[in-house]
Order: sequence, then structure tokens, then C-alpha cells
Amino acid sequence: MTPERRREMVIRAALPLIAERGAAVTTQQIARAAGIGEATIFRVFPDKETLLDACIAEALDPSTVLDELRSIDLDQPLDDRLAEAAEALRAHVDRIGTVISALHASGHHRRRPSPGEISGPSRDEQRAATHEAVAELFAPEQERLRLPVGEVTDAFLAHTRSTMSTGQLVDLFLHGALTTTSQEATYA
Repeated sequence: MTPERRREMVIRAALPLIAERGAAVTTQQIARAAGIGEATIFRVFPDKETLLDACIAEALDPSTVLDELRSIDLDQPLDDRLAEAAEALRAHVDRIGTVISALHASGHHRRRPSPGEISGPSRDEQRAATHEAVAELFAPEQERLRLPVGEVTDAFLAHTRSTMSTGQLVDLFLHGALTTTSQEATYA
């Protein structure tokens, strides 16, 4: 097994344990969950802190959510597309929050990486990629939208932070806050 593959396997095994136990998780527990010897962890990570930092980076990585957004079938109705998008975005944010909160609560405070240590897309590039993926979900409806796709995308992304159910979120976003009767009375 390549070192990169071994690294991925260790991180995948560590993330749920970190979400549950925070920094109190031991490398022995991680090794057991990964089905490897503890020494194997230290062949790809020099120490536990580096492993924890790699797990934080994995939780923050938008690749999974971007893949999920890009895989949404554009032939389905807009409300179904938006429901899938909202679920994917919320799951990503929840995953980040769970890992960071568990580590913080257990006393692990992530050090800020130096510019040379940062790899992958910047936060602005991640936001732009997410915006682009969600905008693609609106693109087939472009002619029916009251605002440009970019503005509708911005509004939808802001609404996904709401605590309402996905169904309520999509309904409110697409149909507004007024009941049908009130809308008919207002616009009649």
C-alpha cells in the first residue's frame, strides 16, 4: 500500500473517533479502527498532532461536497435539486463543526499553518467553487428566475445556514413567506 493510500485510510478511520472523543483519542484506538498496527500510523504521520491537523484539513476539504453538488441530476425539478444541495451543504458544515468542536472541547487548539504548509484551494477559491456548483443547479431555470443566477445562488447559500428543515427551506426560498391565500389577496 502506498504511503498516500495508508494516510487516507488512517484519516478515514480517525475522523469518527475524533468526532466522538476529540484529541483524547489514542493512536492505538485509531490503529484498531483502521485495522493496522499503531506503528503504521507513524510511518505516514510524524506525531499525533500532525495526524489531528490532517484530520482537520480533511474535514475542511470541500471536495466531497463539491462532488455531491456536481452530481445532482439537473433533469429533476428545481425543488428536488435544491433539497439535495441543502442537505449536502449542511452535512459538510456539520462535519466541520463536529470535528472542530470535539477537538476544541478536548483541549486541542489548532495552530495556524505557515503559508508554506497550506496546500489546496484557498478559502476564497473554495467559496467560488461552491458558488459555481450551486449556480449550475439554477442554470436550467435561468429564464424563469426574477434575479440573475449569481444573485439567486448567493441568497440560497445564505439561507442554507438556517435551522429550518430542508423542505421548509426550499419551500420558503422558492415560494416566499406568504401563504397562497395571502399572496392572492396581496397581488389581486
